Order: sequence, then structure tokens, then C-alpha cells
Amino acid sequence: MKIQIPRGTQDILPIDVKKWQYIERKAHELCERYRYEEIRTPIFEHTELFERGVGDTTDIVQKEMYTFNDKRGRSLTLRPEGTASVVRSYVENKLYGAPTQPQKLYYIGPMFRYERPQSGRMRQFVQFGVEAIGSEDPTIDAEVIALAMNFYEELGLKRLKLVINSLGDEESRHAHRDALVRHFEPVKEELCADCQSRLQKNPLRVLDCKVDKDHPAMKTAPSIHRYLNESSKNYFETVKYLLDEMGIAYEVDPTLVRGLDYYNNTAFEIMIDEEGFGAITTLMGGGRYNGLVEELGGPSAPGIGFALSIERLLLALETQKVTLPVEEGMDCFIVSIGAEAEKKAAVLLAKLRQAGISADKDYTGKKIKGQLKMADRLQARFSIVLGENELKEGIANVKAMKTGEQEDVPLDQLIEVLTQKLKEEQQ
Repeated sequence: MKIQIPRGTQDILPIDVKKWQYIERKAHELCERYRYEEIRTPIFEHTELFERGVGDTTDIVQKEMYTFNDKRGRSLTLRPEGTASVVRSYVENKLYGAPTQPQKLYYIGPMFRYERPQSGRMRQFVQFGVEAIGSEDPTIDAEVIALAMNFYEELGLKRLKLVINSLGDEESRHAHRDALVRHFEPVKEELCADCQSRLQKNPLRVLDCKVDKDHPAMKTAPSIHRYLNESSKNYFETVKYLLDEMGIAYEVDPTLVRGLDYYNNTAFEIMIDEEGFGAITTLMGGGRYNGLVEELGGPSAPGIGFALSIERLLLALETQKVTLPVEEGMDCFIVSIGAEAEKKAAVLLAKLRQAGISADKDYTGKKIKGQLKMADRLQARFSIVLGENELKEGIANVKAMKTGEQEDVPLDQLIEVLTQKLKEEQQ
């Protein structure tokens, strides 16, 4: 029986893996510049973490989680997002007691959501995310947004649009919540079942509904900006001022809400304005969460972060025809002629690799012409030909594949000569 890959997952073949590796290296390098440190958390957690951390009124918890019982009956869930796990680790490992605050962390890893697969959206997908926990300074909000914008721009994406909003502090959100309940209550029966159940629990989720997005009540729903207190207004104004001074263009969208329960104050998304990218133009989203650490059993420690999909990033790069500067090829390919040369080639390969030179050879018995074609196809910078005559004379024929220049080099000097040639080629 032929077994196929599960729906919503993908094999990333060697031809594409280098693109992933380049993007991941860029994320590591950028976070190093911004002084964020990598954290790695389990792929599965206790289900309660996401019910409490993500919110039991969200689509993620209600419809999309991969949840199962282990052999002792404990409910576990494949992580659908990264923030809750990072905050759980922050609390459990008492990172709030570290001398350096805030704790500036980042992660790269697979997440799992049971949703309808489509272009750029998979059931298993990889997120790059950043969390800064332990500061309520608006300058770190601007820093996190700047990091996200830098990441996309340095990879070569154009026509990006940053959208920001303020969801207000607890007092402001409470006032806005009451206003939303009063607004939607008269038309409650006209809304979908999800919105009806969310209206009392978390009415902000109603504004994010895809089913009722065209309902007239959505267009007239009270804006959070009418209910921001002075503290929330000042905070948001500071974030906007910082972005202006950093030269980061943005739009304020009062209707922007994030899909998770723990957000407050600053919320943001980065979108791409590109024809042919598809109906879903959002590349990433993030925001501030000032109560999540306490919700998961820790002290009062505000945080802010974002998460983005590597799959959607790759789709955006493809749509804009951005070619990543992925390094192809190898340093040298050994062409061997005859049984003795074949053995010598195997030993020489090991020595070249130990010296830091990337090298390979044929393992399928190809003739010399086929081996040279293989060296060309694999984009070898140099070919090294070993035959009976070369072995007798203790030399190897070294050929620069680009120029065709050839040179006979003593075998005992081969590594030294080849290393020098590779250095000269890079200059």
C-alpha cells in the first residue's frame, strides 16, 4: 500500500532546504544584533496551558488544536503557537528573577493547527517569533516592531504595510467590552453561533469574525479609541512617535484586533500589497500582553512579541520574485579513473573535508565524461582528476571549472594549493 503525506503537511526537499536555512540564519543574525536569545520549548504541552494562555473563546482552542490523551490519560496538545509556551517556561524557570530584564527571547519551530490547508497556510507550519517579557516601556514595543520590519526588508520584500492599533489597558478594554455587548445584544440572534457564545465571554472576538464580517452591526461597532483612558492614549502616542522617529511608516487601524485573548495596548500586523499573493495578505502579527504571565502563575511581568510564518514568507518572496542569495555548489569534485584511483579518491576526500574543503566524488561507476558532467552539474569550483598516470607520478590534475585553467599539483601539496586557490577565488 502506498502511504502518502498527511494533508496539510509538506516535505521540504533538499533543493528548498537551503532557502529555509538562509531565512533561519537571517533570523538568528538579526536577533543577535537586537540582543534576543533563543529559547526552545516542547512541541507538546499540557492542554490547559493553551486553554488559559491562548483563551478558550478563540478559534485556535475551540476548533484547531491537535489534542490527545497520553497513556496515563493526561490531556496534551501539539503547540498551536509559541507565546504561551515561552511564557510558561519564563514562569517555570523563574526567568523573572534573572539580573537582566526584560528577558528578550526568540524561537523558531513547528506549530500545529487543524484548519483548511491553503497556499501559505499548513496544518504543520514553522513560526519565527520574538518575546520581550518584563518591561512596560513603549520603547520596547517600537523595538519589536522594528525588528519585524527589518527582518522582511533585509530579505528583500517590498510593498510592506505596517498596521497598528491600541487595544487599551484593562480599564479601557473593560469599558469597550461593555459598549460592544450593548451594541451587539439587540442583533445577537442574527450572528453566527460562535459570536453568540463569545458575546458575553469576549466580545472583542466578535469583531474578528470571518462569518459575520459583512453584518451591518460590524460597521457601526464602537471603536476602542473612544474608550481609551489617558494612560492608554499616551502610551499609544509614544509608540507612534518612536516609529515616526525611526522612519517606519505605518497606518492606524481602529478595527485591528488580534486573534488571541491575551493582547492589550499595542497590536500590530505587517501586510504585503502584492497582486497575486492571495486573499490573505497578512504576513505576521503581534502585540502586547500585560496579564499573561500572571495568568500562568507568575508575577506581574508585562510582555510584547510577534510571530510569523516561514511558509507565508517564502510565498511572498516567490510572488515578488525575490531570489535569496543561497550559496550553491561545492569547492571540488574528484574524478577518478580506475580501481586504485577510486580508493585513493576516497581517502583524499576524507582529508579534504577534514581540512575544511567541501568535496565529493562519484559513487555509481560513471566514466570520466560522466564524472566531469556531474562536477559541472554540482557547480564544483574545481575538479581533481586522478588516474593511473597521476598516481604513478604522485600528482593530481586540478582544473578551475569556470576558466578551464589546469595545473598538475603534487599530491602532498594538494590541500595547501587548493586552499590558496579557493581563497583567491573569494577575493
